[in-house]
Amino acid sequence: MFARGLFAVLLAWGIVPLSLGISVGLGDFSAFAQSAGPIQNIRVIGNKRVEPETVRSYLTFASGDSYNPAQIDESLKALFATGLFQDVRIRREGATIVIIVVENPIVNRVAFEGNKEIEDDTLTAEVQLKPRAVYTRARVQADVQRILGLYRRQGSYGAQVNPQIINLDNNRIDVVFEINEGPTTKVRAINFIGNSAFSDSQLRYVVSTTQTNLLSFLKSTNIYDPDRLNLDRELLRQFYLKNGYADARILSASADLDADGRGFFVTFTIDEGERYRFGNIDIESALPSLNIDGLRRSILVRPGRVYNAEKVEKTVEALTIATSNQGYSFGQVKPRFERDESTHTMGVIFVIDEGPRVYIERINIVGNFRTHDDVIRRQFRVAEGDAYNRLLVEAARKRLRNLGFFKSVEIETEPGGSPDRVNLVVNVVEQPTGELSFGAGYSTSEGVIGDISITERNLMGRGQYVRLGFSGSLERAQVDFSFTEPRFLDRNLAAGFDLFHKEIDFRDVASFKQRDTGGALRLGFPVAEDTQLGLRYRFEREEIYDVAGNASLAVKESAGVANVSSLGYTVAYDTRNIPASPTSGVFVSFSQDLAGIGGDVNYIRSVADARGYYPITNKITLVGRAQGGVIEGWGGDDVRMTDLFFKGGETVRGFKRAGIGPRDACESPIDGDRVGNCRRDALGGKVYWATTAEIRFPFPLIPENLGMQGAVFVDAGSLYDPSDFALNAVAREGSFILNSSDIRMSTGFSIIWQSPLGPLRADIAEALLKADFDETELFRFGASTNF
Repeated sequence: MFARGLFAVLLAWGIVPLSLGISVGLGDFSAFAQSAGPIQNIRVIGNKRVEPETVRSYLTFASGDSYNPAQIDESLKALFATGLFQDVRIRREGATIVIIVVENPIVNRVAFEGNKEIEDDTLTAEVQLKPRAVYTRARVQADVQRILGLYRRQGSYGAQVNPQIINLDNNRIDVVFEINEGPTTKVRAINFIGNSAFSDSQLRYVVSTTQTNLLSFLKSTNIYDPDRLNLDRELLRQFYLKNGYADARILSASADLDADGRGFFVTFTIDEGERYRFGNIDIESALPSLNIDGLRRSILVRPGRVYNAEKVEKTVEALTIATSNQGYSFGQVKPRFERDESTHTMGVIFVIDEGPRVYIERINIVGNFRTHDDVIRRQFRVAEGDAYNRLLVEAARKRLRNLGFFKSVEIETEPGGSPDRVNLVVNVVEQPTGELSFGAGYSTSEGVIGDISITERNLMGRGQYVRLGFSGSLERAQVDFSFTEPRFLDRNLAAGFDLFHKEIDFRDVASFKQRDTGGALRLGFPVAEDTQLGLRYRFEREEIYDVAGNASLAVKESAGVANVSSLGYTVAYDTRNIPASPTSGVFVSFSQDLAGIGGDVNYIRSVADARGYYPITNKITLVGRAQGGVIEGWGGDDVRMTDLFFKGGETVRGFKRAGIGPRDACESPIDGDRVGNCRRDALGGKVYWATTAEIRFPFPLIPENLGMQGAVFVDAGSLYDPSDFALNAVAREGSFILNSSDIRMSTGFSIIWQSPLGPLRADIAEALLKADFDETELFRFGASTNF
């Protein structure tokens, strides 16, 4: 091109003879003709590990093809895309195409430096570069981002990663990731905007992320994690839907880094909407011969009750299974909602129809490196070969998420081997399930209290629960070990055992110490919606020792050892919206224990407890409680002192520990003279009852996000009826027992604070009604924290 242009210029100036122009033109034409000829040979140079045929296999042209610049360009891209080469050039030498390659080095070793928070094994599993792999810049930069992502999930947003390359012989390299972890970025505060039905402190119980406090270095839930934040959005949404707010939306969940980069302020913006109750509830079916009346017992929702999306979903699942049991394997149930905004009621019509005839071919589980497949599969109510039902699959996903073993759970469908077959792919991301927990606090009855426990909720990936705990105070020491198999015999049965040893100092109130050592076998299962039944066998060795010299004769004669073998059960019904800080719902339990199945002691003990929570307004909650118990010996045996009830300020505020109930008068019943050096020891009673009425409210002018509440209360109760053994022993020492079934009553004021160190409660109570021999106290304080 340059020759032709130059020739034209010279010819125009009359400088070049015509014969030169013809010679150049013919020579140029000859070269053009040669370039247009076929490719006769393809030669590869620069390769050391990669075979020439491997290089040629990526080319879009071959020997015999005409030279085509477009194909050359495509071949260059194809060779670079293999990741085998650092550089590729293609040039033409006559009829030969020369491919010049510079191979990427081979990774000899991948190492990490500067990492303390994350171990090498975890980082190695995260990066894609491995020994003997081909090194590329793109891969190492991608691994840098993976490492940074791992640190960000642990709250280290200031982490920096610098990859270093160490060249070795034979085109090998070592890759070293130099890591500067920087400070861990934690959650400094969790705030909520738009919430009026529930306070900030109550909603903090719902989310899994926690605020940083002085003791949170022992846990990881206060570290900012975007995945956990997404989980918290879903937890909040489900919580509102469960408590009547059918239109509730979590508009946003933002995390703002503070100016110094040391912590995040997490803010959830909520649109609560109106609270609904259930309206008309009915079933419609398009399936012939379906017994609708037989299905109604599977409905878990009732007109007039607070709307609960969780119970709607459980009803759909129960109706689907019941429909299948009637022979309609492909029956599907869809709730149709009929909203009445004027009355704030939500009618639900469960529409039953036949779904598509699709079967589940396989259930594949991905991401469970630790959790066994059967732990995941048992959460499904469908198996391979069963009819596919989307609602049952979604219900399984929620059960898997509620296990607490996984950070996220997603279930996808893929085409099976035929048009009427689908495969379910369960993608899980596991999270730590072990926990080391410490607790500390103070109470006016026990002084300084503390506990430490080690818990594993997914033992060896089998879904089993195990806990070893130590707790104590100035007056109590206890160690216990628990093991639970949540799916005993592959059924919805929770079976387990407990081992324990505890020592309690009653010298301040009853002049003795008590030591109990034993174990228990237990079995629990649901008997109805919100209702659990627990069965147990318990064996323990009880000992009264270290009796004071001036103790009541009833206490002295109770000293010694007894073996207690008992069978028992507990029935519990629980509909509380937030078990840790409820504002609505009830909790009712009833338990009985029969001792005398072997052992030295015969008694039957019954205890009942009922609590109710009613929201007077969105901010004010009425709390009521009633409890009681009775114990009686049988087979001619009386009740030992260690098995009697001892009650005080923990039951009726305004009274000391063991401050109410029977006690030794230490006086002559005839002339009232003092009996020796006797102490007025509490001797326990066989019957007790107590009631509480309390109104909880937020403090005015104090921001709700501080988590402070006030309460006014009235307590009433009584403890009476000492054992015959105690009556006779006290009579032999020339005294009598002070005993009264009169009502004890107190009233007072409480301050409740969900503090950064844990829940604190202070009660100021004045005893309005009491027996002359009762022991009272004005102030009671309790504080505890788990971290």
